[in-house]
Order: sequence, then C-alpha cells, then structure tokens
Amino acid sequence: MHSRQQTHGTPVGVRDERGFTLIELMIVVAVVAVLAAIAVPSYQEAVRKGRRGQAKADLVEVAQLAERYRTVNNTYGGFALTNTSSPSTGTAFYTLAIDVEEDGSSFEATATPLAGTAQEDDRCGVLTINQAGTRWHEEGNDTECGFGTVGPE
Repeated sequence: MHSRQQTHGTPVGVRDERGFTLIELMIVVAVVAVLAAIAVPSYQEAVRKGRRGQAKADLVEVAQLAERYRTVNNTYGGFALTNTSSPSTGTAFYTLAIDVEEDGSSFEATATPLAGTAQEDDRCGVLTINQAGTRWHEEGNDTECGFGTVGPE
C-alpha cells in the first residue's frame, strides 16, 4: 500500500495556507483608509487649535505692550508692533496688526490667519482684542474659539 506522499510536511492535495488572500488585503486597506479619513481631519483641527492658542497669547502680549507704552507716554499714539507674525519664530500662521485711534485713546489688535497656509481654514477667523481687554473672534462659536464672543461688542 502506498501512503500519500508528503512534501515538506504537508499532505499531497492539501494547500499550504500561508499568507493573505487578495480579499483580506483589500479589507485591511479599506479599514486603514476609513481610519485615516477620520484621523487626518481631527489631527489638522488639533494643529490649527494649537496655532490659534499661540495667536491668542501673542495678542494678549501685544495688548500688554500697548498698555506699558501708554503708562509711560499717557497715550497709545505712536505705539507700533516690532513683530507682526505669530508665532514670532519659525513658520508664521497669523499676521499681527494694531490699529490705534487717531487721538491715541484706544486700539484694536488683530491676529489674521495667513492665506495660503492650513490656518486660513481656521474656524474662528480673525481674533481681536482692544484696550479694554475685550476679546472677540470673527467666526465660529464661543466655546470652540475660547476668545471672547463672536463679533465686536
């Protein structure tokens, strides 16, 4: 009697089941694509939120510098920014500006998302602070922006 011959430990007529089928591979690729479709926008929003936080901190610093200038000069007139980008080092994502009233009695400092960067899609838009410490954002809701209210007071 002849027994079935074996090749490398696998009986003849039985397939060696090592590796993945094309269907299994396609399922894995589809799952990875779905996860990436969810994760990438969430990551991008988290990065925008961090950059927005830096711009908010820079605006508060501008307001403090303007107040310091007013303390010494008794007017905001003549105050100018030495740095007009946020962050101050590295790649800028916001442009900082200050508008001082002609009589020097008040100011509005703004942080505007730079066009051509990922920050231009920021949900809060332009951030503003004035001499009274009132803060507002151009778009978005107050909870997600965390910088005062929508629109000027």
